[in-house]
Amino acid sequence: MGVSVQTEIPSKCYHCGEDCTHDSLIFDEKKFCCQGCKLVYEVLSQNDLCDYYTIESNPGKSQKNTNSQKNRFDYLEDKEVENQLLDFKNEQESHVTFYVPLIHCASCIWLLENLFQINSAITGSRVDFIKKKVQVKFLHDRISLKEVVVLLSTLGYEPKINLSDLDQKEKPSIDRKTLTKLGVAGFCFGNMMLFSMPEYFSEAKLLGDGFKGLFDYLNVVLSLPIVFYAASDYYVSAWNSIRQRKINMDVPIVLGIIAFFLYSLWEIFLQGNAGYMDSLGGLLFFLLLGKVYQQKTFATLEFDRDYKAYFPVAVTRMNKDHEEVIPLIKLQVGDVILVRDEELVPADSILLSERANIDYSFVTGEEVPVPKQKGELVYAGGRQKGDPIFLTVQKSPSQSYLTDLWNNESFEKPNKKLLEPLANRISGVFTWTVLTIAVAAFVFWFGRDLNLAVKAFTTVLIVACPCALSMSTPFTLGNTLRIFGKGKFYLKNASVVERLALVDTVIFDKTGTLTDPSNASIQYFGEVLSPESKSIVKALVERSTHPLSNRINLWLGKIGSAKLDQYQELKGLGLTAEYKGQSIKLGSSELTKSIIKELPNTGNLVFLSVEDTTLGYFHIQSGIRKGATEVTRTLAPSYEQHILSGDHAHERDYLSQSFSPQIQFNFNQSPMEKLNYLKKLNSQGKNTLMVGDGLNDAGALQESQVGVAITDRVSHFSPASDAILDAEVFAKIPSFLAFAKDSRKIIKASFALSFLYNIVGLTLAVQGLLSPVLCAILMPVSSISVVVFTTLATNFVGIRKGLITSKQS
Repeated sequence: MGVSVQTEIPSKCYHCGEDCTHDSLIFDEKKFCCQGCKLVYEVLSQNDLCDYYTIESNPGKSQKNTNSQKNRFDYLEDKEVENQLLDFKNEQESHVTFYVPLIHCASCIWLLENLFQINSAITGSRVDFIKKKVQVKFLHDRISLKEVVVLLSTLGYEPKINLSDLDQKEKPSIDRKTLTKLGVAGFCFGNMMLFSMPEYFSEAKLLGDGFKGLFDYLNVVLSLPIVFYAASDYYVSAWNSIRQRKINMDVPIVLGIIAFFLYSLWEIFLQGNAGYMDSLGGLLFFLLLGKVYQQKTFATLEFDRDYKAYFPVAVTRMNKDHEEVIPLIKLQVGDVILVRDEELVPADSILLSERANIDYSFVTGEEVPVPKQKGELVYAGGRQKGDPIFLTVQKSPSQSYLTDLWNNESFEKPNKKLLEPLANRISGVFTWTVLTIAVAAFVFWFGRDLNLAVKAFTTVLIVACPCALSMSTPFTLGNTLRIFGKGKFYLKNASVVERLALVDTVIFDKTGTLTDPSNASIQYFGEVLSPESKSIVKALVERSTHPLSNRINLWLGKIGSAKLDQYQELKGLGLTAEYKGQSIKLGSSELTKSIIKELPNTGNLVFLSVEDTTLGYFHIQSGIRKGATEVTRTLAPSYEQHILSGDHAHERDYLSQSFSPQIQFNFNQSPMEKLNYLKKLNSQGKNTLMVGDGLNDAGALQESQVGVAITDRVSHFSPASDAILDAEVFAKIPSFLAFAKDSRKIIKASFALSFLYNIVGLTLAVQGLLSPVLCAILMPVSSISVVVFTTLATNFVGIRKGLITSKQS
């Protein structure tokens, strides 16, 4: 086996499937696009793991852009960092869980669960495909945490480790106590059903009367854990509601439980009948089952993020002439740091190198790098493009320009003022109505028949216990969240669905949200630019931070810069300089005194002149995000719309023609001004929805009643928000809003169905025509029918709106 170079026929990489655009490497009679892919294949081949390639063709991740910096994981050797990342550690073994966003198929799972065959010091590994996490168990005396990460990275599955991981925040998950209560209720309910068989089959005489009585008493014993433990959350919720002088959904449920329990005790011990403890067990079991389903649906993504989630865990610090990789938490003011290509600047710093190209798209959404000169301030969150640079830290990461937003009062609020759930508002009226009917029925029959009075009072409370009402809301909203998720719109919790349904004002960020920098176009018209002319323009634009200068700079590419004299930037006009004694101007027609006939009516024009003679002009247009025009025009009849932008107003006319004419434009907006703009709208009684992408939108997203962060990669971090929207489905925003409104209508329809059951049941109950057994049957039937209705209805609407397919439902 050897390595040779093949240049004749373009081919696909055996490992990752990408085109071998340059000289392809051949190893083992297989072609690879780069040395990295070939290395991964070699590792698998040496360990007899090439079955990896039989599961799926080209299952691997391309290694072309793999960062080869050898010491970038050195911070994992820090004991403090290691202890914070490990899940478990004893004398021999350590356990650690990594988030690996590159997990995408069955072959990934197979390879990651076979790590022990590559390195015997790894004792086991397990993949959670849904959450894209892998748990690795290893012998720490034979392999270190750093070596585990390096192995994963070599295979193409580099873990995403963030500073916020070191805080060990509690992850949203299902409450273990609720699961325990569900288990207790399920155990007791199942046995109670068995013990109730003599009652169900009384005519068959399966068991004698003695056993029947014994089983009735056993049902009482089994009901005690259900009533006093499994249902305890409902008691607490109902009591807190009453203390606040409100009536929520749990109050009638508690009344029904108490009435059910006491009436069953009366039937068993005083009347000698079987009672209805098994029905009570079923009631609590299904209520808790719905509660667990709701919690599981909600705990899908982590939406609340502070600045720590955005910065790297480690940074390269210069110690005299040596590099050392340290945890970011140990970075101090005055430290000199090295930031390489594509690395994030972790703190506000002064540039020590001669020049740098800082990409602030992470902050502003504007992807064109901003040139910086020695001595200039570079803000945290910028990403270096090009050669490594040296900086000296001016502020700690927690005090940087970007993190000031988190000191605003909007972020200090523990929770937003949520809408009162619709079900709670209805249940308040419903509860008082049921109580009134139950008392009236008792009073009416009291003078005629005491047994009938007790029966009527109890059956009214049991049959009217709003189980269907309480279950319809979590099941409808839970299914709505599921459909949104399949449509690549991830909501933080169910309350967001309600708030989304009430939205009447939509606010868009411009750059990166309505516009897509990757779609921007630039054309030059006029005399052909010589290499010398291009170098002059390059020297002008690379010193400017103006967005139009940045676009021209990007268009020119890696052309060298000419040496200019008397450089000057005139705000609102353009750039001037001298080159070999000649006056050079680049900017507006006013500055260059350009008069050209038949100019384009849209976009931005940047003129170039030498000695007041116009050579030509650049025509620059922002790229509108695919579907953005249709979104704004579809929303126009029903929603008030605003655009907030940190850019200048130079594209107002162009954007006005592209979007709905009713949109209100607001330019030159700082992050704090965006936040205050949302505050103003909210104070006017608007129900606001903010859609943004950059970290500078974080304040506005938090202040809005519904904040939606749009991102090209949902696995990457985005600003704190109520929802995360995949940029691929941006055009479906009107459908998502309409679906939220329809979900609210479905809940109301399910309430109507529940009320129909209650009206029929109450009519019979007040007359004493219903036994608790029939009530207990009617209750689960009504609950099941409402749940089936809400599930089918939300699926049907989701398919109609094009959010899911019939197969996904």
